[in-house]
Amino acid sequence: MDYKWRAFIAVAIGLFTSVFDAGTVTVALPSMAEYFHTELPTAQWVVIGYGLTIAALLLPMGRLSDLVGRKRVYLLGFVVFIIGGLLSAVATHIFWLIGAKVIQGVGAAMNQGTGIAMIISSFGENNRGKALGLIMSIVGVGGVAGPAAGGVLVGLLGWQSVLYTTSFMGLVSAIAALLLLDASKHRGVRTDTDEFDWFGAALSSCVLLSFLAAMTLGSRIGWDDASVVACFTAFVAALGMFIFWELRISSPMMDVRLFKAWVFSTGVACNYISFIGMQSIRFLVPFYLQMVLKVSPTVIGWLIVPSAICLAIMGPLSGRLSDRYGWVVFNIAGLVISAGGLLILCTLRVDSSLALVVLGMVIQSTGIGIFNAPNNSSVLSVVAPARYGVVSGFLQLVRNSGNVTGVAVATAIVTSVMVTMGYPPTMSAINENSDMNLLFSFTKGLRVTFVFCAVLLLAASAFPLSDLLRKSVKGLR
Repeated sequence: MDYKWRAFIAVAIGLFTSVFDAGTVTVALPSMAEYFHTELPTAQWVVIGYGLTIAALLLPMGRLSDLVGRKRVYLLGFVVFIIGGLLSAVATHIFWLIGAKVIQGVGAAMNQGTGIAMIISSFGENNRGKALGLIMSIVGVGGVAGPAAGGVLVGLLGWQSVLYTTSFMGLVSAIAALLLLDASKHRGVRTDTDEFDWFGAALSSCVLLSFLAAMTLGSRIGWDDASVVACFTAFVAALGMFIFWELRISSPMMDVRLFKAWVFSTGVACNYISFIGMQSIRFLVPFYLQMVLKVSPTVIGWLIVPSAICLAIMGPLSGRLSDRYGWVVFNIAGLVISAGGLLILCTLRVDSSLALVVLGMVIQSTGIGIFNAPNNSSVLSVVAPARYGVVSGFLQLVRNSGNVTGVAVATAIVTSVMVTMGYPPTMSAINENSDMNLLFSFTKGLRVTFVFCAVLLLAASAFPLSDLLRKSVKGLR
């Protein structure tokens, strides 16, 4: 078997495990809260702590893998992942569970960016889009399988079964990596001047944590709250210090000079905006289906499947085609089609059909599937292979930040619309027993959110469009 496919199989199992784990735990949260006799907001720190840990460590772990060897960091990551999962499964207190999931988050951070970097380097520059498309497919399948399997496991065997299952999957992932990955092909590239940037790692973690904290708290307690303002202030200060530090040292954590490249900076911006639009749908549509249309959670899960299938199919297809024909057209088409899906969803009413919801989600997911792999490929086209680990980690950070921002934006717009119609500025006011006027105000807020996100995506398409026009002008000359 060609080595690139051996590497893909090994890393695909690991990526699927990571995405699957996040989905299953989210479904298990209510059962965890009931078991430990705690409130759901407290139990949610199981997911929040896990996610924040990954976000804070993706860049440092990606850079570490570039220096000391990617297979080594990847395998060690699964050891930590398994230990954290088993400690979580035997937790006797909610804070023990939260701490154990933080440990597991450390392992996941070591796996995610590192695994993607190994696939990209194994496929080579000429097949980079194809590799990224295949990764998208795995992530899409894992995103659907996780919640579905989690619901079944929790219902039959309890919440602990979810953690035992993902720990076992982590073991399988580690064995696959040990047997299939060749360490000599993923060695670290380290010169006499290359050192791990500890201070840069600390600053990057502060940047991400303060930003995510600000966006999360702002959507819950208000953007003018003192703690939110403090988080934004810390974010700006940490970001400024990080840029200053990275520009002055010889071996930076993240080479910020990459942003001088138009393709890199606009590609990152488009990526961030695309996930804002995608997450607004993932956050609001299930809420709308359950609270407004009175659809059961099981049916909601099945309604999401078609969009996930489109994402899984279009990712590898667009990635492979972009290797042959270039990334620009696919970036434009993907963003425009995704915006089209959002515009369909902005027609939703309190009595809309399920077919309309599914249609909008399918079109939006198709657009993201077309866009994502070519976009990531364009970003990586200006990056040296020795930096694939840290930049792959950075792209995962962009995705996570876009997802958090999407929830914050959606919450802010919806609650603002609710206030104008005389209702409290909180999503918790909406439940299955809400009166029709409240449901109408929520649905109106949902429509405004989707219009806003669609405009963002169409505006973002101007970046790759400018590249297309520039190339066309050069061709005429």
